[in-house]
Amino acid sequence: MSKTAVLYRMETAEHICPFGLRSKDLLKREGYKVDDRKLTTRQQADEFKKQYDVETTPQTFIAEQRVGGYDKLREYFDKGSAGQSGTTYAPVVTIFSVAALMAVAFQWAVALPLLSIRTLLLFIAVSMVMLAVQKLQDLYSFTNSFITYDLLAQRNIRYGYLYPFLEAYAGVGMIASIGALWVAPVSLFIGGVGAVSVFKAVYIDKRELKCACVGGDSNVPLGFVSLSENLFMIAGGVIMLAL
Repeated sequence: MSKTAVLYRMETAEHICPFGLRSKDLLKREGYKVDDRKLTTRQQADEFKKQYDVETTPQTFIAEQRVGGYDKLREYFDKGSAGQSGTTYAPVVTIFSVAALMAVAFQWAVALPLLSIRTLLLFIAVSMVMLAVQKLQDLYSFTNSFITYDLLAQRNIRYGYLYPFLEAYAGVGMIASIGALWVAPVSLFIGGVGAVSVFKAVYIDKRELKCACVGGDSNVPLGFVSLSENLFMIAGGVIMLAL
């Protein structure tokens, strides 16, 4: 016998509930035939919630028993919590991985050696630009995290606002092969101050902080990854001067 579930979810001209779509998709993946009952007006939704004494939709019924919303449905199927929770290195790992692929792609496009100093410099540069963009999305949130551990930003908050622009400038300068004396000092300076600040906060003061490297709202812990960002900047400056 085929398994059947009844799903009540909001879908109006103004709003389509994402959790309703997720519930429908989960039921189908679990082998259920879904009786998809859309609540197409706010009045219908309010009447439904009043009838079943629930606060939200969607609501799923299996074997005439109410399972609940999307989170409860995941519990019913022994799934973990939806979305990202707790500390994670995923944002930084994703940025570094994509930056590495882009660096190799650039080299491939111009028929240059894939494994070379130029590829490494491109990787560093693209990483810096991508990280800078993350910070520039919300400068206020970024600086709120940044000033809690950066030694220079603690003395002058304006440096916290300037930092992402300097990081982007250095990264773009490396990609464009602008003169080393115009770019390398900036990369060495912000990377050096950052490395000392992170090392002091994590390994000397042993403080547990969130890294502002991918923006102010991240759950990336301050530590080796954030130190790596600064060491990459230092390496990029050194490579430019060496070349």
